[in-house]
Amino acid sequence: MKIFQREQRSLFGEILDWMLTPLLLLWPVSLALTWLVAQNIAGKPFDRALEFNVQALAQLVTVQNHRAVFNLPQPAREILRADDSDQVYYQVLGPQNEFLSGERDFPHPPEDETPLIGEVRLRDDEMRGLDVRVAYTWVRLDLPGAQPSLVQVAETREKRSVLATEIIKGVMLPQFVILPMAVLLVWLALVRGIKPLSQLEERIRARKPDDLSPLDDTTVPLEVAPLVSSVNDLLTRLKDSIATQKRFLADAAHQLKTPLAGLRMQADLAQREAFNAEELKQSLKQIGRSSIRATHTVNQLLALARAESSGQTFARQPCDLAQLTMEVVQDSVPRTMDRHVDLGYDGASPGAPGVTLQGNPTLLKEMIRNLLDNAISYTPSSAEHPGVITARVLADPFGHVLVLQVEDSGPGIPVAERDLVLQPFYRALGTNVDGSGLGLPIVLEIARQHHAEITLEDAHPGHVPPGTRVSVRFVLDEEDNAANEAAAQAAL
Repeated sequence: MKIFQREQRSLFGEILDWMLTPLLLLWPVSLALTWLVAQNIAGKPFDRALEFNVQALAQLVTVQNHRAVFNLPQPAREILRADDSDQVYYQVLGPQNEFLSGERDFPHPPEDETPLIGEVRLRDDEMRGLDVRVAYTWVRLDLPGAQPSLVQVAETREKRSVLATEIIKGVMLPQFVILPMAVLLVWLALVRGIKPLSQLEERIRARKPDDLSPLDDTTVPLEVAPLVSSVNDLLTRLKDSIATQKRFLADAAHQLKTPLAGLRMQADLAQREAFNAEELKQSLKQIGRSSIRATHTVNQLLALARAESSGQTFARQPCDLAQLTMEVVQDSVPRTMDRHVDLGYDGASPGAPGVTLQGNPTLLKEMIRNLLDNAISYTPSSAEHPGVITARVLADPFGHVLVLQVEDSGPGIPVAERDLVLQPFYRALGTNVDGSGLGLPIVLEIARQHHAEITLEDAHPGHVPPGTRVSVRFVLDEEDNAANEAAAQAAL
């Protein structure tokens, strides 16, 4: 039991999360930006009013009797104090920074600020514990050597806050309605978007177990079409595999039927009372031959099934093809001696440069054994005229090619049948040799798994009999070359 088993992810939930999470995260950011923009927008008209007031007060600063004088009429004073929401303060200072009018505790501009005549400036400040917005300017006076006069007007920020709050409400309140509607629309859009996947699932579930026909990829979205195409490719390969298995089983049953029928017939004959000892002996010999044939057929079937099921999953390791070939030749010597066949090995020595490839030694020996078994079975031989079979390994370390050859002095294979003999259970016409027709198909399957090519040709063209030469050509890759270089270094 897995304690920390990962929960299966939902495509619908993941897409919904990726769509709604940014939306919900950006909403507070939008609120903050809206607040800043609202503060800026709300302050502009009041800033203009302050600028107007400070310019109006600046015009009231005059020179009388060589002195700076500020005369604020009562109506103007009432206008400055007329606001019920905010407090308005002002101050006027003379050329010598003397107090002329207004509030004595009015905050001064920054000391490092350079006065500029006639320019109205704005700043945020504090007046009697309240945040205020200040507009100020300097006025030139017609006095010899006099400094400019300072005029300042300040206003608290209550109206600005109220206006900014109203703007925020006007912008954000509709979003409280729009946001849930947006979430709902996104959810509905996703439900509609993944509906083709649900329909595809229903179509697959509704299929019969034996229905391996391709799925219709014209009714699915473009993003799902590659997945459907891959499934169709898998169904096609599965259909071919099942067809191959059915054909294999049918052919295997047919091949096993003959020796088994012979066994049953010979057993029935041996049980007859009229049989004498000699006839019983012959029946037992026939039973032995039939059992050997059935055993050979079963072994070949198992070897072919093992080779086909290995695929690309078998473990690869450095294999000395010359060494493997010599071992199989030595194992086949007793059988060739019984048949008076001259079996030999020719070619590269074990450990020579270029004879090592990455492969499976068990499968490679099975391939070599089947080549030699075929050659031994189909090569006529007697004590007076022994047949000749040669196994050969040729290495080209510069061309990165390794070739295994098995040639015999048998009747050869006609050109028209050379492709057919590579198919399971096919046997060349005109031969009286017991066999299952699986030797060369096993060789072909193992060669394919090692990315090798098989060539069938006459061993002695123009001679009678021409014999047969089977060549398995391996193209060595970088891994094989590295293994050969390591073997060469070890030999040194």
